[in-house]
Amino acid sequence: MSFETPLPPYNASDPQAIFLNSSCFDLLLIEMVPFAYRLAQQLTLERSGANTQVDEEEQREAVFRRLDALGYRVGQGLVERFSRDRPRFTDTLDMIKFLCKDIWILVFRKQIDNLKTNHRGVYVLTDHSFRPFARMSMSSPSEALARVQPFLWFPCGIIRGVLAGMGIEATVQAETVELPGATFQIKTVPTNT
Repeated sequence: MSFETPLPPYNASDPQAIFLNSSCFDLLLIEMVPFAYRLAQQLTLERSGANTQVDEEEQREAVFRRLDALGYRVGQGLVERFSRDRPRFTDTLDMIKFLCKDIWILVFRKQIDNLKTNHRGVYVLTDHSFRPFARMSMSSPSEALARVQPFLWFPCGIIRGVLAGMGIEATVQAETVELPGATFQIKTVPTNT
């Protein structure tokens, strides 16, 4: 998958050439959260009956699980495809750098702006202009911060999937303090060897 303009000669019959319009990808990311909410509400109503009131916290958790699982699968596919021609990573920090540079560029067309670590399994990735937030606007900053949180769940899943594909089990939490920035905290789970 490439966002770059194809170089001449462009061969449309090449089975290995896959191009994606970045506008389509942006729209997919924007629509993913409302769709997950509609789907969670529909499934809850089907399970419990049409007269049942939908619990907001339960619905929010179902949406989180769905978006995180989608991102996880996407992350696994990305790392499987784009790390196969590289030498095997031996250090966790190198894997995180691969995520920050190569994978982030592939998905969001820019590198992570800042990577910090305590060298004990905690990594903080900061993106000061997170693409899914670039076009968002709200009437008040407090409303914006509350409404953008679900849009971070899919990228959290991507991060977990990429790391799992490289053999690292991790938990990922995301937050935003000011739009369009986003901060992802990765805590690796130590392996028992």
